[in-house]
Amino acid sequence: MASSSTHPVKATNEPILTPVMTLQCHKPSRYEQYTEVIYHVSSISYFPDGQKMVSGNWDRTARQWNLQVGKEIKKVRDVFEGFVHAVEVSRDGRWVVTAGGKHNNSHQFGELRVCEVETGIVKTLEGHSTEVTCIDVSADSTLLASGSCDSILIWGLDTGKPVAGPFKSDASEDDGVGAVRFSQDSKKLAVTLLCGKRLDIWDVHTQKLDARVGKSSTAVGGAWTRAPVFWTAKDRNIIAAFCFIDPNSDVFDFPRMIYKFDASTLKTVGAPFEGHTSLVTGLALSFDGALLASASLYDNTIKLWAFESRQLLASFRVQMPHLIILSPNSHQLAYTTWCDMKSRIFICDIPPNILASIWPAQEAQPNINTPHNPRRAVRHNLIKVPIRMPKPLPTIDPQQPTFLHYIRKLLPFSRTDVLRPIRNHEPHDPLDFPATLPLPPNYSPSGQATTQF
Repeated sequence: MASSSTHPVKATNEPILTPVMTLQCHKPSRYEQYTEVIYHVSSISYFPDGQKMVSGNWDRTARQWNLQVGKEIKKVRDVFEGFVHAVEVSRDGRWVVTAGGKHNNSHQFGELRVCEVETGIVKTLEGHSTEVTCIDVSADSTLLASGSCDSILIWGLDTGKPVAGPFKSDASEDDGVGAVRFSQDSKKLAVTLLCGKRLDIWDVHTQKLDARVGKSSTAVGGAWTRAPVFWTAKDRNIIAAFCFIDPNSDVFDFPRMIYKFDASTLKTVGAPFEGHTSLVTGLALSFDGALLASASLYDNTIKLWAFESRQLLASFRVQMPHLIILSPNSHQLAYTTWCDMKSRIFICDIPPNILASIWPAQEAQPNINTPHNPRRAVRHNLIKVPIRMPKPLPTIDPQQPTFLHYIRKLLPFSRTDVLRPIRNHEPHDPLDFPATLPLPPNYSPSGQATTQF
């Protein structure tokens, strides 16, 4: 049975990502332990505030997680009839979308659900006859794109009704839609196939194909990729893991490199991101487009890149990494591994030197008092501290107006007076220790799952 350990598979000088939190999505039964049944984590997505996460699993569940305590919010767990292949939280945090289904010779169906977070109302969207493999919510949180083995549909999230499509994928029998992504203005839709060898651009309004590069191909040995695609440079470019097929060669190849395409012509722009030696299965881009993360299932690495310069910043040794996403503030990276019976999600701090190389030093250090930073809950338990009284106000000149004297008495003291004091044995900043070292001695696992992702 394959191991899911995050230790390197061979001696290497490459650093190792050390998880600060691990979420276990499935507890294998005794039967599963003996039969080596594996339920992969198929998709993960952060809520906009970074304090919660949703995951989809091949055990037919979609789960939500409280990242402040590292535990599942069991009351909102959703159970499907088939595998769950994709989950996503809208950018405004209003919607949680889950998708999946089943596809085999005897029985096939698609499942697509939209939950309104505030009300808990769940809509079932009917339209796909085969399993839904990928989804994307538009930047304005009004539209949903869903891709299945043979087609793509676009839905209105408020109504739960189709507004465009179906767009036919024209994929081969053993291929299907691997990823869909709206442009920032929601006018275009980028589509890649599971084989990683074709990229399409569709016009959402006219429902016509604008451009296409590559062709559908049979994925030998199940070497599929659902690595997402991204629009950049105000929708002028597209980033995708891709493999160009050599018509004169019979050698089967994987999408091992990451390319930038011109969105109108689908011609490559500049040199590709080169470094992976095998199938790229995960891709993540920070919201500001400065940091790119990639994962390869078979070369056992997660790599971080400076997006504009294409400089490789770090390569971490991880056994069979599958999915990766960046936290909303881009200070943490969450990943899953392929052969993991416990279906774990590992959340790691990005090393401070990497953050400093991408953003100015003052921006690279997260503010632990902001609710958008999940690190606060990971590092410390909330404690109550006494509030120090402000120093006496300076003596007021009796010649000054009495009204000004009264206003000064009402002025609040500095917020820094109520910050939690830092103990001598604690780091002065959550990023003051390297991610490659063990957790600091004051780290408390209380209220968190045992580190395992």
